[in-house]
Amino acid sequence: MAFSSSSRPVAAALLVALCCFCGIGLPAAAGRIDEGLEVTWGDGRGSVSADGETLTLSLDHTSGSGFRSRDTYLFARADMQIKLVPNNSAGTVTTFYFISEGPWDVHDEVDLEFLGNVSGQPYTLHTNVFANGNGGKEQQFHLWFDPTTDFHTYSIEWTNQHIMVLVDGTPIREFKNHADRGVPYPSSQRMRLYGSLWDAEDWATQGGRVKTDWSQAPFVAQYRNFTAASSSSPAAGGYGQEMDATAQQAMKWARDNYMVYDYCADGKRFPQGVPPECSMP
Repeated sequence: MAFSSSSRPVAAALLVALCCFCGIGLPAAAGRIDEGLEVTWGDGRGSVSADGETLTLSLDHTSGSGFRSRDTYLFARADMQIKLVPNNSAGTVTTFYFISEGPWDVHDEVDLEFLGNVSGQPYTLHTNVFANGNGGKEQQFHLWFDPTTDFHTYSIEWTNQHIMVLVDGTPIREFKNHADRGVPYPSSQRMRLYGSLWDAEDWATQGGRVKTDWSQAPFVAQYRNFTAASSSSPAAGGYGQEMDATAQQAMKWARDNYMVYDYCADGKRFPQGVPPECSMP
């Protein structure tokens, strides 16, 4: 994988600081994973290990697979450890996301989608936010480690103040609630957590230029140590209303070094001006 060895010590130092000062680290195991999650599709391609620790999803030419949380949430912090599809994962998408279950044209959603790539190229973490059916707020990142050799923790913190995306405790994205200034924000619909592994070779890898190599199937991703708690609960941890200086420094480092697309910087897509939230503090 194409990761910068010179930046890894910086990332490690920032992560240690975050864990020390903000109380954020890897989530503790919370019993069997199927106490909180249920496999919902895939015709046997999704399964839970006998010890209940790991949920495995697989994808072949016939079908992918997926799961959902047993509970719904209105503001929550969710953490999941995921080991992504190894080797040539081009065309595959592994997901972990919140979504409401009402009408699609007014749905809310917070997306983490991991876009596979050919061997030796980095995964792309694609993030997006929908509110009242309005989306198009994509930001994409490369990861500063190989996400296929071990489990890493991916988190979504959704409060009435902001949505944050974190990778191994390091914040990489914050979407603030500016509903009072006319920017749609998901705050009224309960959402359920979902995960899936599916084929999106028409767009997922390098804009669809690289297709899925089905000779590599079945493709497999693993999930473990799922936790979710109401953002008002002490068990949720997180930043609450705002980040401290250490967290802000960590997010700046991640965005300066690993963000590869930001809708707020896409003048070609928004020739009349980027969305208003892009200039709001």
